[in-house]
Amino acid sequence: MGEPTTDTDRAGATAPLRRTPRQARSRARLARVLEAAERVLVAEGVEALTTTRVAAEAKVSVGSLYQYLPDRDAIIEALATGYFARLERVMDDFARAAEAERWDDPVGVLVDACAAVYRAEHGFRALWFGSGLTERARDADREHKRRMADGVRRILLALGLAQDDEALGRACHAAFLAGDALAQEAFRRDPEGDSILLDEARIMLRGYLAQVTARYRSDDERPPPRR
Repeated sequence: MGEPTTDTDRAGATAPLRRTPRQARSRARLARVLEAAERVLVAEGVEALTTTRVAAEAKVSVGSLYQYLPDRDAIIEALATGYFARLERVMDDFARAAEAERWDDPVGVLVDACAAVYRAEHGFRALWFGSGLTERARDADREHKRRMADGVRRILLALGLAQDDEALGRACHAAFLAGDALAQEAFRRDPEGDSILLDEARIMLRGYLAQVTARYRSDDERPPPRR
């Protein structure tokens, strides 16, 4: 889960930049700017994410930064987009792994993986817990959660625990929203994650997903894994 951040991630992936860097040197410069922005975010909080402060931390001119990130909102949105991209890549990796592996406790695997992200991504925690998200970033977060929920759906299908239908999509969305909310609260309480609350999250999600998957199988059969 704690994979190293790439320049593509740092460059904000598909974040709405004022200008999209085309050359490798420009992309690398933007990545350095976002690394600097993350350092400021973690050390000083969302309110410190001004173009002047971030430019000074990145050792670039304000004019150079302004080409891509004209204000605090743009900086926040670029950071958020990078976090979303990394989380979704991890979920994609788990969905692919589920096609080849058999997990005795899929819920435990996913909760542990999400907890590892919260431990590793200090900027992610600082941004979410600092209540500094813009409306555009909140909209992007809602779409991100739908994509993460779709990853849960793909895992259940790959493990042969469900059949693909509209009800499964709704259930996976609800499960992800609940699990994500509990994970955030666990890390608000403790930077390493409140272990008791994370255990409760596992118990709750196991029970809910057991009810969901029970809809799709009889006493003597269940759908084969999707390949």
